Amino acid sequence: MIVFAYPWLFVLLPLPVLLWWRLPPYRESSASVRLPFFGEVADAAGLKPAAGAHVPRRNLVQRVLAPIAWTLVVTALARPQFLAPPIYKSEPVRDLLLALDLSQSMETRDFKDPAGQLQARVQAVRRVVSDFVARRPGDRIGLIVFGDAPYPLAPFTMDHALVRTLIDDMVPGMAGASTALGDAIGLGIKLFDNSHATEKVLILLTDGNDTASRMPPAQAAGIAHARGVVVHTVGIGDPAATGEQKVDLKSLQDIAATTGGRYFFGADQDALAQIYATLDRVTPHAEKTLSWRPRRELFMWPLGAAVLMVLAYQLGMAGYARWTTRAPAPRARQEPAA
Repeated sequence: MIVFAYPWLFVLLPLPVLLWWRLPPYRESSASVRLPFFGEVADAAGLKPAAGAHVPRRNLVQRVLAPIAWTLVVTALARPQFLAPPIYKSEPVRDLLLALDLSQSMETRDFKDPAGQLQARVQAVRRVVSDFVARRPGDRIGLIVFGDAPYPLAPFTMDHALVRTLIDDMVPGMAGASTALGDAIGLGIKLFDNSHATEKVLILLTDGNDTASRMPPAQAAGIAHARGVVVHTVGIGDPAATGEQKVDLKSLQDIAATTGGRYFFGADQDALAQIYATLDRVTPHAEKTLSWRPRRELFMWPLGAAVLMVLAYQLGMAGYARWTTRAPAPRARQEPAA
């Protein structure tokens, strides 16, 4: 559609009519017919002659073109613009960070798939977490893995295909044999430092207790709470195990409670899938939609039409004046026949 940036300028349209009504007519000076005795006649009559002038008359072309040209000029001053359809852009309002334990214990085959067959813990985690990422099209997702130390695999990105590829390529022990749970939370907090999202969510999955962190998990949870990072914790594995294989459920519960998150425990693949389905519900999709409408300026068209119209009239009148003032060519005189 076409809109005007300054539509109020159309009040200038009747301005020429007001000027014609209120101002005296324009007069052009012209030389009168000279009489050798005009001064004596005027003196004898007691008159004082004024300067000679006449009011120019407008022709039909001027009467038609002048209002059109003035309307075009006012239209150009009102700044017409072509308003294109709105363009929408969606921006995520949430950054979602996945922290996955890849210690050597993730290779333990004690997880049951939907068919009841035992599989390695990492296989169930890969499948469930990859499906969870596929259901989050509106979030920027980051990925870190931890073992002896935490390592960032993917920064916050909308390229979910890349994140799923990295998840599918995870190998137990690639980050070390131990579990640096507190340091993983600390790395997640640091990754959120450059995030401008209104919601910052960290989903932490582990199958062991903290054995390699420099920062205690409780302290890391307190810092996360102060930075506005919500941590959801997911524990898997055998709670009855001892040593490195034992899952510190109490620590995971405390981390979630401190940061305002939720704690879950997954005993098999079905339970783990239900946990991530629940996380998908408690962290609903949210997008911020931005839109703008491109504007293309059109003022040059009416302005150019007005200028061309005036030029065409002036050139036409100049040509007409030259044609009317040209003297006719003398005719040849015919001699009578002998």
